[in-house]
This record gives sequence, structure tokens and C-alpha cells, in this order.
Amino acid sequence: MAGPLIEMNLQGWAGMYELLRSLPSEVVSKRGGPVKAALRKGANVILKAEKANLRAVMGHQVDGEKQASTGLLLKNLVTRRGKAPASGNGERYIVGPKRKTYQRKGGKPVTTLKTAQILEYSSQKQPAEPFIRPAFNAKAAEATRTVESELIKSVDKIVAKLAQQNKGK
Repeated sequence: MAGPLIEMNLQGWAGMYELLRSLPSEVVSKRGGPVKAALRKGANVILKAEKANLRAVMGHQVDGEKQASTGLLLKNLVTRRGKAPASGNGERYIVGPKRKTYQRKGGKPVTTLKTAQILEYSSQKQPAEPFIRPAFNAKAAEATRTVESELIKSVDKIVAKLAQQNKGK
């Protein structure tokens, strides 16, 4: 009989739960607090790379014909707060195009989401010119470091503020 492939042993969760409950409301808030702000800054690192990649893709030749671009997709690349994970706890940020419908020349309406999907993965007439996945792959580590450093700075500020408030007590 073969053993498990991965074995994990987590200890100290009871103490962690009590520690999180004891944190001041400035750190643990329904509005996201410093975690939300740090995640947004990390997501913006990836957004900046996505926009740079998309600029490089815009106006490329397809089947010997230069494709016109209005820049609508580029203008609609954003970071936005997503729904909480399924567990109900935590923060999530989404980096990508917001849904915008536009009329194509002589055709039916198209959305920026569909345009991004075609560019990223290809279609029968459009070869793949990925800009999202390469941005993520190139900047994920930097985004993680940004989140970490911003979170540490924010928590340090809150601790200093609370220490100053409690100094006289």
C-alpha cells in the first residue's frame, strides 16, 4: 500500500485565531484595511505590465494587413476588487479588461472581454498575441514583494499610531 504523496502538519491555529481576533479594527476591517490597499498596489504592478504588452501587440500585421486599433481595450484594462474567495474570508483583486460593448465596423456588437480573449488565445482569423499571461509570469514575483512590503509598512504605521494613542494610558 502506497503512502500519501504529500503530508502536511499545521500547528498553532488555535493561537492564530485568537491573535487575529485581538487585532485592532484598523488592521481587520470589513473594508479590507491595509490588506486591500497592499493587494491593489501589487495588482497595479501586473496591470502596468499588461498595458505595456498590449501596446506592443496593438497595430501588428495580421495576414499582411495592418489592423486598426482604437485603444479601447487598453483604456479598459483595470484592477478591481473581486468577490471574496469561496471561504468568505480574504481579499481578491482582478486585473484585466472591464466589460465594454462596442460596435465593430459592419458587424455585430463585441465586448472588450471577447477582444482580449481572442488576442490572448487566438481565433480562426487572428493568431494568438498573448499579453495577459506573459505580464503575470514576468511580474508575479515583483507583485508579491510589493504586497508584502506595502502590508508591512501599513501595519507598522498602525502599530506606531496605536502606540502613540496608548502612550498616555
